[in-house]
Amino acid sequence: MNEQTVDAAGIGHTPAGDDARIVSLVPSITELLFALDLDRQIVGRTGFCVHPRDRVRAVPKVGGTKSVRIDAVRALKPTHVIVNIDENERTTVDALRAFVPHIVVTHPLAPEHNLALFALLGTIFRREDAARRLGQALNEQLEAIGARDWPSQRVLYAIWHDPWMTVARDTYISAVLRLVNWHTLPAVDGGPAGARRYPAFALDAPWLDDVDRILLSTEPYRFTQSHCDALAQALQAAGKLTGKRIELIDGEQVSWYGSRAIGGIGYLQRYASRQ
Repeated sequence: MNEQTVDAAGIGHTPAGDDARIVSLVPSITELLFALDLDRQIVGRTGFCVHPRDRVRAVPKVGGTKSVRIDAVRALKPTHVIVNIDENERTTVDALRAFVPHIVVTHPLAPEHNLALFALLGTIFRREDAARRLGQALNEQLEAIGARDWPSQRVLYAIWHDPWMTVARDTYISAVLRLVNWHTLPAVDGGPAGARRYPAFALDAPWLDDVDRILLSTEPYRFTQSHCDALAQALQAAGKLTGKRIELIDGEQVSWYGSRAIGGIGYLQRYASRQ
């Protein structure tokens, strides 16, 4: 079997027919499926699958990424359900396997892994030409950002508040930031377990003294400028990170893989260039 049809779980998939019925439980994958011109075959999505806004509204919702309504999926009679190791619960996937013929597992951990993702879905759903075009566009962005000599910085990338949470270095987000030579702190790898990949931290953590800048992501927690201001005051009161930058960053552009990564890399290059 062609290597490109083997998913992140090591399961092989043969090309689907035109009657394929796809449910996507991953927001960035849903956007990618539309980019592959699979509109007519997408029959279900999560409530967090919001792009492309003008086309996704017609697709029925089946709950959230971690709160999937199994009966709603069953009613759609999908031939394929696309999941992600980080975003979906193992118990959900196990329940779906009982009645869905094909579960496609994804797990990109670096920007270049999108090339294999494009090829995987392009091959399964017979959109090879569209997948190649996306791959070419991604390669152009990777070459452009890689041609720059970016100064090294240590960053805290916050994804949640109460408790404060960040990303381990073996996550997709951390790999994207390394494109501009930004290295996330703490300097830990999370392994396969979700809790360790997105660790909680306290504002008095010793390693915070080594941070050059703090990035508050607009996703999954909807950080705003008011959060930046409040955090600056809290850190100043604690005598930490005096004078360090605390700023918002577009979480969709940095954390979404799939077709969004093409524009996301361009966004990150512009973001880092203006600093």
